[in-house]
Amino acid sequence: MQQSAFDSLQLQTHGSRFRVLVGLTGSVAALKAPLLVTQLLEIPEVDVRVVTTDHATHFYSISEVPVRVYTDKDEWEIWTKRTDPVLHIELRRWADLLVIAPLDANTLGKIANGICDNLLTCVVRAWDTSRPLLFCPAMNTAMWHHPITAQQVATLKGFGYVEIPCIAKKLVCGDEGKGAMAEVSTIVDTVKQYLQKPAE
Repeated sequence: MQQSAFDSLQLQTHGSRFRVLVGLTGSVAALKAPLLVTQLLEIPEVDVRVVTTDHATHFYSISEVPVRVYTDKDEWEIWTKRTDPVLHIELRRWADLLVIAPLDANTLGKIANGICDNLLTCVVRAWDTSRPLLFCPAMNTAMWHHPITAQQVATLKGFGYVEIPCIAKKLVCGDEGKGAMAEVSTIVDTVKQYLQKPAE
């Protein structure tokens, strides 16, 4: 029974393939999720899975993402008894690298303060800090310039997480300035850098 529950998670490992877990949060930049996942899958010997917050799904359709997407609902439906797998733990075991793209202001604040009230933040709280965790902030310019944002980004970097900095552009809301998520190509290139590092 436990084996079949685990099989349903689709988290089997395949030899030496590098396993990338993508986290999506409630920023409009989540609309780039299908493109990001598709480009990551073009990297040879890479497997990809996605963890999404409920708010992120407002900006993209799960059906447009070509890999398994895990939601808060999955966390609670998969576990029914003590011998069942715990999804956020299985995901952190499976992944060689976690990239949160986009990381919205709300989830940034949660992670900086150790809050783990959904599937993604539980994965982060349980994350093996010897493995890379990349984060791509994305928020309105006014939110980006709030003094607490720099403190929270510094806290994440203090944990050993790696920032892929946001960029300045005209945002969907019409404001112009810093706060837009890094380009998908930049995120993919950064992930590739970790593939080239020799295994420890």
